[in-house]
Amino acid sequence: MKKLNAQIFVCLFFMAPILFAQQKETYIENVLNETYENSQLEQLGYELLDEIGPRLVGSSKMKRANDWAVEKFNNWGIAASNEQYGEWRGWDRGISHIDLVEPRIKSLEGTQLAWSAATPKKGVTADVILLPNSIKDSIDFAKWLPAVKGKFVMVSMLQMTGRPDDNWKEFATTESFEKMKEDRTAQTTAWNDNLKRSGYNNRSLDEALEKAGAIGIVQSNWSKGFGVNKIFGARTKKIPTMDLSLEDYGLVYRLAENGKKPKIRVVAESKEMGTVPAFNTIARIQGNEKSEEYVILSAHFDSWDGGSGATDNGTGTITMMEVARILKKYYPNPKRTIIVGLWGSEEQGLNGSRAFVHDNPSIAENIQAVFNQDNGTGRITNINGQGFLHSYDFLGRWLRNVPENIRKNVETTYPGSPSGGGSDHSSFVSAGVPAFMMSSLNWSYFNYTWHTNRDTYDKIVFDDLKNNVALIAIMAYLASEDDEKTSREKIILPVNTNTGEQMEWPAPKDGNRKGGLD
Repeated sequence: MKKLNAQIFVCLFFMAPILFAQQKETYIENVLNETYENSQLEQLGYELLDEIGPRLVGSSKMKRANDWAVEKFNNWGIAASNEQYGEWRGWDRGISHIDLVEPRIKSLEGTQLAWSAATPKKGVTADVILLPNSIKDSIDFAKWLPAVKGKFVMVSMLQMTGRPDDNWKEFATTESFEKMKEDRTAQTTAWNDNLKRSGYNNRSLDEALEKAGAIGIVQSNWSKGFGVNKIFGARTKKIPTMDLSLEDYGLVYRLAENGKKPKIRVVAESKEMGTVPAFNTIARIQGNEKSEEYVILSAHFDSWDGGSGATDNGTGTITMMEVARILKKYYPNPKRTIIVGLWGSEEQGLNGSRAFVHDNPSIAENIQAVFNQDNGTGRITNINGQGFLHSYDFLGRWLRNVPENIRKNVETTYPGSPSGGGSDHSSFVSAGVPAFMMSSLNWSYFNYTWHTNRDTYDKIVFDDLKNNVALIAIMAYLASEDDEKTSREKIILPVNTNTGEQMEWPAPKDGNRKGGLD
């Protein structure tokens, strides 16, 4: 009997790798079929981006998105909940409408900035003035400040061209292109020097104008692409701040510059909602063998609200949700517990993910790997080892099992260097957790969709997202099934050539638990 048992053991020992290889092949085949033949990405994107829209932290749309994701996960048989990590200033965008009413009538393209004060219900109409173009010093500027009382003040430099540089490069003569760049550099230097002499900078100026009695601030934060502006938060507390498109900002600016005394009417119907809870949405597929070890699918859920937050980071969100759906369908009993973290308030400083790491030390200590996606709609093209000395051993092992047609797009950097910020993987890396940014092809991300008024559903490239779903679904499976625990040994960081001091691993930080409430 002992001899028979020994033979059975030997047989199982040699059969186990064969069985796993067959299981792996079946899983990968199922993932590819599900990803490309039964994708839910388009519908998820529609529901999140078109029906719900942008997800500014503290807004009712953010909470609606949290609840929507929980319902989706639950419908797929995945346990999920919204976990509060803090509180935030509650604010909802309303209708914002900006019209030029003198010297001619024109509706202007623009919007109220986040957390900006509302106008009276019927709006406000007032003259528009420019900053002085030749400020001597702070005393001179202080003497001018009373002139802003009851007026809208334009605080952005007038751009000399609304054409992006690549358009100039394609069509202009070399001499014309170079002259434009030289003139723009000189203009920017003169503008910055003039503002500096006022005693204020771009961040403190709005507060000074508000205190002096301005009725509103008008800016244009051009993103160096056709029709695209960056849309962030207001620095004023009691008056509205409006961002105008480059084209319409230039129109109003030139009218004022030429003494035509332009007048605008602004209606901004935003709503303050006091202090509201802020959440991460967390979903779990429970592990059955090493349930106290974890693979994390990471993406930030919040967005700025100039567009609908499509590529920053709706794409990362629906990618991780789709990966979770496929895992649950074809890998319902993972070896390790799989957590999906849709983080809140990444845009204000990785607050949701930092809070999660801070509040869950036992999870952080036992994470096998974190896969984070957060830079646009493109296919994943780079994975950095984040300074983990042996990252090649496990990442390389997993990547070798990814089909060649997907793997060929991915360049790797081992061991790489640790990220101290930028996206939510950094919250884990700083705590010594193997966490990796699945970096994507940019598709003009930084000029056209990153934090802009054009970050909308139509900019998504779903073929690339499907590529990412397949890659991450396979990597997550292999990370979960791996018999080996990933190493956390770190590289010795180099000496900083600027300071001559040894560089240090980024220190972990807690998230902001009371955002916008001071």
